[in-house]
Amino acid sequence: MDETLKQLPQRAKDTHNETKKFFTKLKKKPPKHLDVLMQELHDAEFSKTDCLTCANCCKTTGPLFTDKDVSRIAKHFKMKEQQFIETYLRVDEDNDYVLQSVPCTFLGTDNYCSIYDVRPKACREFPHTDRKKFQQISNLTLKNVAICPAAFNIVEEMKKRLG
Repeated sequence: MDETLKQLPQRAKDTHNETKKFFTKLKKKPPKHLDVLMQELHDAEFSKTDCLTCANCCKTTGPLFTDKDVSRIAKHFKMKEQQFIETYLRVDEDNDYVLQSVPCTFLGTDNYCSIYDVRPKACREFPHTDRKKFQQISNLTLKNVAICPAAFNIVEEMKKRLG
């Protein structure tokens, strides 16, 4: 996995223009079966991918925290929401709550998440490759292929299938 992660940014960079062009075409005229295909590709990739061997998303980026996330996680810690925010979060340039620093505070050395059962929605849905109307999040996916080996593989397979 270490070698895969080392090569991933360069592989993503090498395919960036081709992928961006592909996504532009996809946005203009998404195939009728796109959601079904994406779910199939996502399920196939994650049947052979163990996120615990990687956790690159947790090590290199931080999720957005919705108000519901803040409320749920603060309750888990038996903290007031404001106390949770002051302890762990900051407001970014888009006025969203994000972690004060990465790697994620809640990531253990064993790549396990200490708040897995109450983790933010953004973490639960990452890398968003099984999202309905996938073509609407292609800009996000373009970023995620440089972070997540599974997302990279899913997009490459999608390009092969949809040509």
